[in-house]
Amino acid sequence: MEPGLRTQVGGGTATVTISNTGKRNAMTVAMWRELPPLLARLAADRAVRALVLTGEGGTFCAGADIGSLRDAAGDSPGLAVAAEEALAAFPRPTVAAIRGYCVGGGAQLAAACDLRFAEEGALFGVTPAKLGVAYPASATRRLVRLVGLPAAKYLLFSGELIDCARALRTGLVDEVVDAGGLDKRIAEFTAILASRSLLTQTAAKELANGTWDVPPEEAEARGAYWAARARESGETAEGAAAFLERRAPRFRWPEG
Repeated sequence: MEPGLRTQVGGGTATVTISNTGKRNAMTVAMWRELPPLLARLAADRAVRALVLTGEGGTFCAGADIGSLRDAAGDSPGLAVAAEEALAAFPRPTVAAIRGYCVGGGAQLAAACDLRFAEEGALFGVTPAKLGVAYPASATRRLVRLVGLPAAKYLLFSGELIDCARALRTGLVDEVVDAGGLDKRIAEFTAILASRSLLTQTAAKELANGTWDVPPEEAEARGAYWAARARESGETAEGAAAFLERRAPRFRWPEG
């Protein structure tokens, strides 16, 4: 099977699978280019309430396909950044489901997801120092925010791989599951996401990701905007009614 990104939508969840098993799911130039428009199509689908990024078989992604990058050496850093930024900007919750190697460009994509769930035995590495590559500024900032400055420097300076336990301690991973249990846990968690208020999730994602570098008054204004939208849409009233009536809420935003 040709390398590519496989997509499946069901139960409110879109699953994007990185498939290049002959090279540990390394991302080719074509795959980097394919990801942003693919994400745009999925974002336009109102049936999609969450997105899962994973790898075919026993590996998440071992980075960029170095062989394919030779044909686009001048464009390759920009392609990876465009893919990373498109993933970070996806308007609904995103989860990286990680087995095996999550290295280089794979770690860059995983860090751009909102959450990262890993199966025991996974290995993580940020490896530009092994290749003489200057890691992109956007990816560097995202990594520092995710794991903190000392841990980011350790990963970037050394290029060494770390295990699940260390990844969990640093915040690179949010949850580690036993071997063989990742698919079940991801299905459980995405079902939880689909049952919650999409308005709350959308607001939380915008405010968490977008208020680091803006004046406090601008951040407060965006928070007030979303609070008003929650009231006007009926989401807040429905959540309160469901709690008092001891039933599951029926959130309808953005349909209203």
